[in-house]
Amino acid sequence: MTCYTDSNNPYHYKPQEGQGMQIEELVSAQRAFFNTGATKDAAFRRRALAALRQAVTAREADICAALKEDLHKSPFESYMCETGLVLSELTYMEKHLNRLMRARRAKTPLAQFPARSFVVPEPLGVALVMSPWNYPFMLSLDPLVGAIAAGNCAVLKPSAYAPATSRVLRELVESCFAPDHIAVVEGGRAENEALLEQKFDYIFFTGSVAVGRLVMEKAARWLTPVTLELGGKSPCIIDQTADLPLAAKRLAFGKYLNAGQTCVAPDYVLVHRDVHDGLLALLAGEIAAFYGSDPLACPDYGRIVNEKHFHRLMGLMDSGRVVCGGTGSAETLQIAPTVLADVSPDSPVMSEEIFGPVLPVLAYESLDEAVAFVNARPKPLALYLFTTDKAAERRVLRDCSFGGGCINDTIIHLATSDMGFGGVGESGMGSYHGKLSFDTFTHYKSIVKKSNRLDLPVRYQPYTKEKERMLRRVLK
Repeated sequence: MTCYTDSNNPYHYKPQEGQGMQIEELVSAQRAFFNTGATKDAAFRRRALAALRQAVTAREADICAALKEDLHKSPFESYMCETGLVLSELTYMEKHLNRLMRARRAKTPLAQFPARSFVVPEPLGVALVMSPWNYPFMLSLDPLVGAIAAGNCAVLKPSAYAPATSRVLRELVESCFAPDHIAVVEGGRAENEALLEQKFDYIFFTGSVAVGRLVMEKAARWLTPVTLELGGKSPCIIDQTADLPLAAKRLAFGKYLNAGQTCVAPDYVLVHRDVHDGLLALLAGEIAAFYGSDPLACPDYGRIVNEKHFHRLMGLMDSGRVVCGGTGSAETLQIAPTVLADVSPDSPVMSEEIFGPVLPVLAYESLDEAVAFVNARPKPLALYLFTTDKAAERRVLRDCSFGGGCINDTIIHLATSDMGFGGVGESGMGSYHGKLSFDTFTHYKSIVKKSNRLDLPVRYQPYTKEKERMLRRVLK
């Protein structure tokens, strides 16, 4: 596959033979190319999106193999949670690009008569997309699709913790984009620091709260706007009216997908005391149904990303009574799906985002108690409620602040291009997917086009009582 851009383009950056492009040079080259105006053309953007789709489709087997190597993801899960979601986002952008790019009319106040008002979308410029290791393909390309559709140049920095996927991303991007338009920078902390020293027009970061703080601090130097997709401890509330068998099945799906390494995975469960024991039994049954009697031998069960996180997660097992699971293999970096009961709110498992297949379950007496528990902690990225009580549903949606979530399901709210996905408070800022991805990488210019045929004298000096009376009639 060759680059879709015109090889005769005089603005096309070509590094010297045998010499890699340095980060500062890369950003400068992208800014120079953006300044040519080429990316603002609708046909250019459409060709770019089509080239990306073609590359993803052609390399699906390589993507799947890389995800298997990095995280032991099954082919089914790789398509469901990574490749398929990227293709769905591309479909949305290709379908709606003309409408998203179109200037839209706005109402003109009487005080500005005669005039016409409209809003013009324009790309921000050169963007940096920094992605994490847990969904290394989807969380790299989903925001990149938005940046491309909005007409930007972009540098993509995948996580060094998923090296096989990072390599495939670099090869994929190099196969269909010129580096002065879209480029991938691989590496670890040194490359991250070097990138954050550059002046970008937008930074899109997905990762931990700690690194998000650093990204925001570095962006402040240039007053660069940011989207921070972070995480936190996402609660799942299950009341006594819930369909308990279905709740257990959907909770197990959301929690143990990708071995629990999902930013919107249910982090802990608050279950009404009346159904507490029943839920524990049903959860154990669903885990056995999903992964068999020995989950570590299941060919479709994922692994922990590295030894550091494996040992951190194994250290959380003492935070409560192990209902099921509790075992792990240091050789394969796998931890069995684990449920903990009799957990104290002050235990280690409740003091940090778990980001693994360990699920603490706490009992509550009243919905007031559950809501107060959630609200006493930082605002989570997601919240899940299982109930058939409409009043309980209204109460939780009204009184709990969180990025997004589900009622009677888990995590599926992010798998759509028709709703935004993002955090609030310490769980992040900004939102993307579909139109909101386009908006994220776009500046909307507000324009008033004034008629030359009539010029009302009210605003001009000298100011008189009569002019003031006229002004007050139209501005109130």
